[in-house]
Amino acid sequence: MDRELQDFIKLPEEFERAADWTEANRLFEYYTSERYADDAGSSSFINRLYYALKPFLPRGIQMQLRRAYSRVQARREFPRWPVEPVLIEILESLLRKIGSELGLATLPHLGFWPKGKQWALVLTHDVEGVGGVRNIRAVAEVEKRQGFRSSWNFVPERYPFDPRILEDLKADGFEIGVHGLHHDGLLFQSLQTFRQRLPEIHRYASRWSAGGFRSPATHRNYEWMHELNFQYDSSFPDTDVFEPNPGGCCWIFPFFVRTLLEIPITLPQDHTLLEILKKRDFALWHEKVRWIKSKSGLALLILHPDYILSAERLSFYEDFLKTMKDEVGLWSALPSEVAVWWRKRHASHLVAKNGRYEIVGPAEGEGYVALRPLL
Repeated sequence: MDRELQDFIKLPEEFERAADWTEANRLFEYYTSERYADDAGSSSFINRLYYALKPFLPRGIQMQLRRAYSRVQARREFPRWPVEPVLIEILESLLRKIGSELGLATLPHLGFWPKGKQWALVLTHDVEGVGGVRNIRAVAEVEKRQGFRSSWNFVPERYPFDPRILEDLKADGFEIGVHGLHHDGLLFQSLQTFRQRLPEIHRYASRWSAGGFRSPATHRNYEWMHELNFQYDSSFPDTDVFEPNPGGCCWIFPFFVRTLLEIPITLPQDHTLLEILKKRDFALWHEKVRWIKSKSGLALLILHPDYILSAERLSFYEDFLKTMKDEVGLWSALPSEVAVWWRKRHASHLVAKNGRYEIVGPAEGEGYVALRPLL
């Protein structure tokens, strides 16, 4: 972890040596681990009180309180929402210093995505209840029409569903993930509870052939996450001031939490936009995608089938996908595909050979050497 930002960019060694990465690597761990939240004491009493009382409140009262409190949450100064560029700015500043030291206008590095793609889009769904289960096919059909596939995360012991739906989704090219165990907010309440539930979580993962995990309500604990032992986790937002754990990893690329690969959630949640902020469409997704694309990053969204119940909301989603499929340089991928690629990339590096740079390692066949402009 102490070389994470340094290992992320994948510069040739002779360029990497032109800078001291110590502070940048330290700050990367500081922000991605959300240690800044501990320093700031950002988990407010009001936030903790609401989620303690939530199980006893009618749904209508919950939403009234969430909407009222959202005006306070939106004023949070850090991390900024919906874009928090702090780590991108740290990286770009360091690369400019390297370029200045070496007298270069561009720096070669191992491209972030395979096959020459410039940025990535990942679609995921958290199925929270029986209403969401009933709506799976409608949402999946929208994606199939537009040529996309997604990951579907199910809560094993919250609601009944016919397991054949998992096989149907996989047969159509979708993938399955595990969304906690009960969705009761207790998974990360204590290390003891967390470890007690892991065997059951793993049993469902094995039964469903699920390689990915997302924690309900994006509850998380950076120090424990590696014990999940999944192919990947996707529980950290890059920035989200409206969640039970407000904050985020401030990063728009996958990163490692020890041996666990984290694929962060980088677009605002549909529930936040439609239910809390009462937006009428996904215009904010388009705005955030433009910024992510400009940084060659990863746009990962959560769409809950539980909240996309009207034809109008389905049309909002389909309009978004129609726009995305025409985007230049897009790699549309399942999270498992991102995980496989990112591990290959992590295990590879660039070397100078015959006056050019070549990729050495498992990313050799799919990767490419990118030239990063230093503006």
